[in-house]
Amino acid sequence: MTGSLPGFIDVVRNLNSPMLLEDSVITRAKAAGKRIIFYGDETWVDDNVTRHLDKVLKRRDWDVLILHYLGLDHIGHVSGPSSPLIGRKLSEMDSVLMKIHTSLLSERHLLLLRMRGEVCVSFPAGLRGLPDCGGAGPPEIHPHPRSAGCPLTSPKGSVGRLIFPVVEGKPMREQLRFLHLNTVQLSKLLQENVPSYRKEPGFEQFKVSERLHGNWIRLYLEENNSEVLFNLGSKVRRQYLDALRTLSLSLSRQAAQYDVYSMAAGTVLVLEVVALLLLCVPQALSGKAELDVPLLSPVSSLLFYLLLLALAALHVVVCTSSDSSCYLCSLPWLAAGGVMVLISTLLCAVVSALTGMFAAGSRLSKNPPPSNPRWSELDLLILSGTVGHVLSLGASSFIEEEHQTWYFLVNTLCLALCHEIYRNCFVGDDCAPQRCPHAGEEFDGVAAAPQGKSTGPDVWELDRASKHPSPLEALRGPERWMVLASPWVILSCCRLLRSLNQTGVQWAHRPDLGHWLTSSDHKAELSLLATVSLIMIFVLVQKRCSLASKVAMAFGLLGIYCYRVAVGNLLFPWQQNNKDISKGITEARFVYVFVLGVLFTGTKDLLKSQITADDFTVKTVGLWEIYSGLVLLAALLLRPHNLPVLALSLVTQTVMTHFVWRPLRHDAAEVTVMHYWFGQAFFYFQGNSNSIATVDISAGFVGLDAYVEIPAVLLTAFATYTGPVLWAGHLVNFLASEASSGSALTMDQSSTKS
Repeated sequence: MTGSLPGFIDVVRNLNSPMLLEDSVITRAKAAGKRIIFYGDETWVDDNVTRHLDKVLKRRDWDVLILHYLGLDHIGHVSGPSSPLIGRKLSEMDSVLMKIHTSLLSERHLLLLRMRGEVCVSFPAGLRGLPDCGGAGPPEIHPHPRSAGCPLTSPKGSVGRLIFPVVEGKPMREQLRFLHLNTVQLSKLLQENVPSYRKEPGFEQFKVSERLHGNWIRLYLEENNSEVLFNLGSKVRRQYLDALRTLSLSLSRQAAQYDVYSMAAGTVLVLEVVALLLLCVPQALSGKAELDVPLLSPVSSLLFYLLLLALAALHVVVCTSSDSSCYLCSLPWLAAGGVMVLISTLLCAVVSALTGMFAAGSRLSKNPPPSNPRWSELDLLILSGTVGHVLSLGASSFIEEEHQTWYFLVNTLCLALCHEIYRNCFVGDDCAPQRCPHAGEEFDGVAAAPQGKSTGPDVWELDRASKHPSPLEALRGPERWMVLASPWVILSCCRLLRSLNQTGVQWAHRPDLGHWLTSSDHKAELSLLATVSLIMIFVLVQKRCSLASKVAMAFGLLGIYCYRVAVGNLLFPWQQNNKDISKGITEARFVYVFVLGVLFTGTKDLLKSQITADDFTVKTVGLWEIYSGLVLLAALLLRPHNLPVLALSLVTQTVMTHFVWRPLRHDAAEVTVMHYWFGQAFFYFQGNSNSIATVDISAGFVGLDAYVEIPAVLLTAFATYTGPVLWAGHLVNFLASEASSGSALTMDQSSTKS
């Protein structure tokens, strides 16, 4: 309605749209005294719009009619352009347009048609499989926001161009008048936004077009109907069209310009943090993955004050000489000063860390240690994969198809783990003898596992000394085979999930297993798959919960199935077809009660463990119950065809915990990076991408009968980032569990020695 280009920040406004204060077609119509009728529906049912159409087309008490249909947009956002619902909805929209067109062409509306102009149709951005939908591509910015012939002027902020074929059949005078109005509007917008507008090619073309147009008008007023008049008019028309094209492109580039100064400041902050993390990688891989960055000593250094003074001077120069608006320059001086202090502090911390590293290196060169732990192939893979992913984000194509990077990394990680497991099981570890205790021997005061028994959490240590695992030859029976098969199980899960949801940009429109499951012809198959997934979720989560949480989980998962049946996604076994579709508000709120109950139980146990510091079991149970509550919430918010993503995520976590991380004694840094990799991969397994169009906004309305801003935002964010959040929660549980087991082992050994 405004003709301006959308920005990324507009996604925030979509959550709770404020009043539109910009100049628009609606405000122009109101200022011109036009009578406006608007039909829309907040319940997203298009029938409530169409049922008024016949009546309003017979009336003559309106000048502008707006019909706001939302169904096609929502189908596109939820199911994509390949959904079986798209065809029926497009046929419905065709019939609506045919009805409007037939009515306007009828004899009694012929006069009104001449007065009102043409019909304007806007297509939804929810069809994310189509190119350039909802963005700043040519289909969005080239058409003018009004049809030619409408008695309304263009909105002030419009950067669009006239659709010339609409006026091509009109007399030359009318054609040039419409082109002149459009060009004048764009030239004024250029003057307001570009200080050096006189140097722009489009503005120069506009001035030439106006001079030629003036010559044509003089010939026209002389009633010269010769061929010279027609040829000059054609030349003026071509000149106007060229000027329009150049002006529109210049304004589009101006609207897409970025705040370079603020972006540079943010980039410097990110690079400083990354540098600190990279400098601490050796310490993290040899310790407990803890990062201790001293900030007080850098703040008290002379370098800090010199940097702060230089940044303040740079800020003053940029903000007083910049022609365009800048976010950092618009901040209060106190806030901008805080940003400069943070940049200076982090930079001094980087310099301090580098100085300490070189000092430590010089000391080690003088007094070399007796043995240095060497990096394994897995360490190199983790480091190179993480750094490689960061570098890949410098290319837009890698950002659009980032899921391919994570799929490659997790598959490569599984193959590396397979190599490590087989080497330890069949070849044995090739580390120094004193670092590889055999059964019955002691290492750093901790007895190795007896022959035939698994190395459980009581021998898992967070220090680098335990990084190289002992050979897995001691494992026998099913446990040994599970360790050998675990990488292939995870690889199979990842390959299956890749087929569930197509994502990215290039191939998002291609059919996948999710499209097949969500079609109305396969409700029975989807219901069976959802049932199996919910049972798997309960089996994998309940094992470490208290009895009350187990009962709450069971009823909550049952309520989730009932909710999906109520909204028409699934079927009960005794149903052939579900005709009684509701919003499922009661069923969803029923599940929310059990989610809050599980979270409350876990929080209570966690607080209790803080009072009784020695009760490690209560702490681990509390953390796990909080994690279980988040799993239950995720099962409610995810689409039914994505329940296997949640179930296989839990399977992967269980397999990695029992058959990879503990037997191979991976340290905290390796386990942390693996959780991060799998969390990112499962983000894309859900069907997410780096495009806003893939965000499932319907998750923010589960259990709500009206729009409530804060719950809608929180639920939508959690449903979108379910994968990373749950893997981060599992990491906290795993590290806490292993640390508690290690502390308990130390206490047992102390009591034994006493």
